[in-house]
Amino acid sequence: MRATETLMAEHEVILSVLDCVERLADQADRLGALDTASAAEALDFLSGFADRCHHGKEEDQLFPALVSRGLPRNVGPLAVMLSEHELGRAEVAGMRTAVADAQRSLAGSVSRFGEHARAYVELLRQHIDKENGVLFPMADGMLTQADHAELEQAFERMERDPGHADHERYLELARTLCARLGVEPKVRGSVSAGSCCGHHGGGCR
Repeated sequence: MRATETLMAEHEVILSVLDCVERLADQADRLGALDTASAAEALDFLSGFADRCHHGKEEDQLFPALVSRGLPRNVGPLAVMLSEHELGRAEVAGMRTAVADAQRSLAGSVSRFGEHARAYVELLRQHIDKENGVLFPMADGMLTQADHAELEQAFERMERDPGHADHERYLELARTLCARLGVEPKVRGSVSAGSCCGHHGGGCR
């Protein structure tokens, strides 16, 4: 499997949770109250899986491999992706503050959650489209089969690191959120079968 296929499989899980976040924002607008428990779980997923795991693989492994093959880091696609990662982190921080304020019933917290949530969802959906449609095909044209194999091994080492996220827990969390909120998961078979990122083997437990 190519490293880009692993990352695209992770995108499917992330897109499912983005639908959940959007559903939470819609419910909050309609009811005037936020499901803070589900929102906190979604933020756990976004921080642990989408950012620390997925973006970590891109920033620490894929992007440096592309730089080594001649793709500049400070301009062009990589610069855009890195900038959008930071924008996403800012929106997640805004959602987290809004959830904490909503738990204390502070005025304006529900609407602030919705503002940050919708901005994040729009950003990440467009970001994923750019990676799937532009960056990853570019990467496949630049990287050798050996490069992909090395990246897959690096991804698995990251996942086996004791300090890394528990992938199976995050997959189950995504499934739970989708079921609770009535969202149809966008999950490929290789992910839903228990291999969190499309890997086959012990790296995703």
